[in-house]
Amino acid sequence: MNGGLVECPGCGASLPGSGAEGPQGFRASGECRQRYDELAASTLGLRDPAFPHQHAVDAYAAQHASDAMKPITLSFALVGLHLACDRRFSGREVQRVHMLLARQRRNWPAFPVPERRGRITVADVVAAEAGEKRQAKLLEWACAVWAGWREMPGVRETIAGWLA
Repeated sequence: MNGGLVECPGCGASLPGSGAEGPQGFRASGECRQRYDELAASTLGLRDPAFPHQHAVDAYAAQHASDAMKPITLSFALVGLHLACDRRFSGREVQRVHMLLARQRRNWPAFPVPERRGRITVADVVAAEAGEKRQAKLLEWACAVWAGWREMPGVRETIAGWLA
């Protein structure tokens, strides 16, 4: 659909239709994925040693989770959001934990997806002024997404067990 607004089924963002195809395995519109790609280019272009790009990867995956998503993708996203929001880990620190977990565990569970997965979207992050304001909005987005997941029965406990 070109011209009208398209609502992303994962985050609810209403975006101008472009006809872009949604990403495989994610509950997302193609238009929303385009915003994520724009954010990814921005965060990777920073070459920030704290690697804020990891928070974008985790927030997008958790907010746009679907039954077709690989369980490891969602598990790692939830671990990353927990570490970023509850423990204030940098993206680089989250990435290191992901690497350690990948060596230890093979069977990742499928989590039930909550109805509410954050009131902030990737489009809100991209709309924020580049620089400190966008970085702050990125972390706010990640924590808003995590807030929707951490209240789901067993999610926080399972993640805490993996990290113990």
